[in-house]
Amino acid sequence: MKTLYILDGHNILFRSYFAIRGMTNPEGESTNALFGFIRSLYKLIHDFSPSHLIAVFDGPESKKSREEIYSAYKGHRKGMPEDLLPQLLYAMEFCSIAGIPHLEIPGVEADDTMGSIAGWAAKRGALVYLCSSDKDLCQLVDDKIFMIQLHKENLLVDKKKVKEIYGVAPEQITDYLGMAGDPSDNIPGLEGFGPKTAAALLQEFQTLDAILQHPEKVAGAKKQEELVRHKEQALLSRKLATIDLSVDFPKQEEFFALKSPDVEKVKAFYTKMHFMSLLKELESKAPQEALTREAERKPEKGEYRLVDDEESLRELLTLLREQRELCIDTETTDLRAMHACLVGIGIGFEAKRAWYLPANGKLGKKRVLDALRELFSLPHLSFFGHNLKYDLHVLCNEGLEVERISFDTMIASYLVHPERQRHNLDQLALENFAFVKTPITDLIGSKKRQKSMEEVPLPQIAAYCCEDVDYTCRLKEFFNERLKELELLSVLKNIEIPLIQVLLKMERAGIYFDQAAMERLSKEFAEKIHESQAEIYHLAEEKFNLNSPKQLSHILFTKLEIKPPKKIRTGFSTAAPVLESLQDTHPVISHILNYRLLEKLRSTYVDALIAQVFFPTQRIHCTFNQSVAATGRLSCQDPNLQNIPVRSKEGRKIRSAFKPQKPHWSFLSLDYSQIELRLLAHLSKDPTLTEAFRSQEDVHATTAALIFDVPLKKVTPEMRQRAKAVNFGILYGQQAFGLATGLRIEYKEAAAFIDVYFKRFERVQEYIEFCKKSVRKTGRAVTMLGRQRPIPEINSKNPQIRALAERLAINTPLQGTAADLIKLAMIKVDRLLKEHPQWGMMLLQIHDELLFESPDLHVKTLGQAVKEIMEGIIELNVPLTVEISIGKNWEEC
Repeated sequence: MKTLYILDGHNILFRSYFAIRGMTNPEGESTNALFGFIRSLYKLIHDFSPSHLIAVFDGPESKKSREEIYSAYKGHRKGMPEDLLPQLLYAMEFCSIAGIPHLEIPGVEADDTMGSIAGWAAKRGALVYLCSSDKDLCQLVDDKIFMIQLHKENLLVDKKKVKEIYGVAPEQITDYLGMAGDPSDNIPGLEGFGPKTAAALLQEFQTLDAILQHPEKVAGAKKQEELVRHKEQALLSRKLATIDLSVDFPKQEEFFALKSPDVEKVKAFYTKMHFMSLLKELESKAPQEALTREAERKPEKGEYRLVDDEESLRELLTLLREQRELCIDTETTDLRAMHACLVGIGIGFEAKRAWYLPANGKLGKKRVLDALRELFSLPHLSFFGHNLKYDLHVLCNEGLEVERISFDTMIASYLVHPERQRHNLDQLALENFAFVKTPITDLIGSKKRQKSMEEVPLPQIAAYCCEDVDYTCRLKEFFNERLKELELLSVLKNIEIPLIQVLLKMERAGIYFDQAAMERLSKEFAEKIHESQAEIYHLAEEKFNLNSPKQLSHILFTKLEIKPPKKIRTGFSTAAPVLESLQDTHPVISHILNYRLLEKLRSTYVDALIAQVFFPTQRIHCTFNQSVAATGRLSCQDPNLQNIPVRSKEGRKIRSAFKPQKPHWSFLSLDYSQIELRLLAHLSKDPTLTEAFRSQEDVHATTAALIFDVPLKKVTPEMRQRAKAVNFGILYGQQAFGLATGLRIEYKEAAAFIDVYFKRFERVQEYIEFCKKSVRKTGRAVTMLGRQRPIPEINSKNPQIRALAERLAINTPLQGTAADLIKLAMIKVDRLLKEHPQWGMMLLQIHDELLFESPDLHVKTLGQAVKEIMEGIIELNVPLTVEISIGKNWEEC
């Protein structure tokens, strides 16, 4: 055995769990960590071709030995996430069938097992590579033992690298942790002795023992006192950080040798976990090659060319004019679309071929832009990309417009996997083609050393950009087939692709607000915050950190002796719902809630909005995301203008600062009225609910009359409010407990409301059961227009996970259809504004509402035209109703 690779199984699983989100198998079990573990395992095999390898895991009750000497060891950690434990067991099962040696020893942590194996193998003359990012293992590094950090492109950590990273030698790591501590394991260390201080002292004194023997030689009275008072704590911390090298394990060399995999079992395993990309790779390769030699399955590099002379450009343009679709990808100076300047553009039309045109090369920016302008003007050409809206912004910044869009691989990925919140190109290339793309940090560095893309050498940026184009072309082909299989192509073509241009215009239009008014609000809120602080300190009879939950908890529940309703792991909760339930117990509570409200409004909205004004337009330009919300709704960021507060008086002051930029213009708002309840009436075909909408009755009052069994005229505001809560609760699958909490009533009373509701609206209950049954059978919820949301968790054995999935099964067809309808309306409204640009512009979509800026001369005409589009966007068995508001600021709408 010349070399031995030891994989830290627990470390890899945890990293993958938090790095990869939203993967489940058809049974509803999470598989994200497992998928990352298998990929990391194969990456290791691919990169190093080991003959001997072992995956090591924490054994049951692994913390016990260290907890015996320090009860708080790892005590700050919450238990292993509920959906990670099964993945740990599956990882070990996979190792067994794939021929990968693995080991977990009861009562022993993986670090100790790894250290003991490493020491044994090194003594036998083997070179040992510890595959982990755990800094504790650095203490083992010597001339024969090394670390490999797989997540950092196989960064090799030797003795020199340990010194470079931590400022100490490997043999000093335990002394270093004795002083600096290790927050990840709750090892206390010494107060005031951070990593820099610990490293500096060890460079001077060499050992912790020498430092503790001569505390008077350490600079600083506080540090000297800490060394004397907490000497035992430092020694204890060192002991906790020291890896045990005496663990017993199988010492036969053949135990560590890679074995032949059971291919049929691996296939069945991949199928069960729904790892289709891994299954496809396995079926296309010889078994041993697919499982133990991933080097051969890495896709070959494409033919990438830098175009930086006139002859090459003419040849390329001739070729591109003959195509029907082109893929484009821009390289720029800024991630903020409105701020970005073009550095260059990648172009392609098929996998494994791409070209890069630099804007800062020999051709010059003007020549490149002229060539692009010609391509974009050709009526037979359409364009696709990955997150294409960003590229279109950049091209707009340079005076170029792209009218015909055919595909976006980011949005396609989202439609296939709406449960995921990230659809970046790097992850999709890895997941679907097992290809590790060049990280952007290889080009521009990171943090303080980061440079601009303009500074990257042309051959390097050309290869990087062409790689993006190449894999976008591959993903287009891949996702086009997946969308066909899932019958989602119409959602992409009819809704999402046309919407890109609409959102582009809205983002570029931006929205104006009165900066002077907002600055006055900032000062006003700051004064009120100060007043609230003073009153809180007066009532508490002392000053404390109001933003510290721990200090606040002590003041409320210990000093002021308020009876706490809820205890959490770190003490008593001071979360908003808890404090709201305690408002009647002590006057300080209302002041704390007011302080929090004002502080959030000032920091999150007022000051943040002022900082995000784009100087050239004096407007705010947010970003609308098409690939985040699983229901199909749009989300908004930088800033989130869908979340500008409206319920509080102070929040409404913020909205009032938003106003048209030009005189004699107004804001126009059109809002769907109770669209999800109307969709419920249509889909459930409930006669009572349907008739209420057809008769244009107050549906909440009608519901109240039926629930409380009183004439409609005798429904009180309180009855209506409760009926409204029931109506909207039903939309979200709310049960009696949730309704009781929301209305602050007894559980029995809430349960009775729901029982009566379903007796009065029988078809609604039937529809709800149909939704749950359908999703249990198919694993996905579907909107009226065909958008799908996988909900495999509905078959989970965990009742809490299953209950959440059932709520999603009920709500998704309603909220998802509402999202689809307003998107379709936006597309039609955009066409209207193309025909009548003088009528104004669409600024924002706030879920069921659209906001416009329009000249006073045309605002009513625009309002009526948009109302007709929105109300006629689909034919239902109940009418869609849109409410119009016009005002001189957003608050008036």
